[in-house]
Amino acid sequence: GSTPIAEYIYTEGCKHGKRVQALGGAKNHAVVMPDADIANAVNALMGAAYGSCGERCMAIPLVVAVGDATADAVVAGLKAEIAKMKVGPGNNASCDMGPLVTKAHFEKVRAYVDQGVKEGATLVVDGRGVSVPGFEGGYFMGACLFDNVKPGMVIYQEEIFGPVLGVVRVKT
Repeated sequence: GSTPIAEYIYTEGCKHGKRVQALGGAKNHAVVMPDADIANAVNALMGAAYGSCGERCMAIPLVVAVGDATADAVVAGLKAEIAKMKVGPGNNASCDMGPLVTKAHFEKVRAYVDQGVKEGATLVVDGRGVSVPGFEGGYFMGACLFDNVKPGMVIYQEEIFGPVLGVVRVKT
């Protein structure tokens, strides 16, 4: 739900002595455990993170990978799949991802990627330089993949609503 609803649920749960995790504002997380089928997880993450250019409320902008070996495998798998993606006009069925909706939104998403780099996240795949022949004035951004995202970073805290996926590494 929305951020106000998440805050309400959190407050009410805590009032009654309950442990509550209430994520709002569309910062959905996917957790990948060490025993996961990595190929299956990567396949699911590709659609969840980059489907509809990440411009949907149920997108997954953050992956919590449990253990460095898990994170390494997820990042490697995502990087390989992203390399196969074709970005182009939305009316071309052979394209995997179309443009962002407006110039203002394109610039906002690009600024988030710039901010992630500035804050020290590792930009594994940089989709900012995508150019589509014949559509050079379009608002195209390729898939962006960050590793080593930390909870205090802006790209962790704020909804980007674009083709940007961050990997958070945790031990347990």
